[in-house]
Amino acid sequence: MAAPRKYPDELRERAVREVRSAGRPIAHVAKEQASAAADCARGWRARRERVRAAG
Repeated sequence: MAAPRKYPDELRERAVREVRSAGRPIAHVAKEQASAAADCARGWRARRERVRAAG
């Protein structure tokens, strides 16, 4: 069984939207949104970009 996610999908989506719409640095958005590490937010953004490109 997979481990539960530390950050809910809704929070991830909100952070990605904020980065895309405001053009703000990922590190700033991640810190404000959820005290998430910037690396987490970068991964979220990269994953979303791959999904958009694929579909």
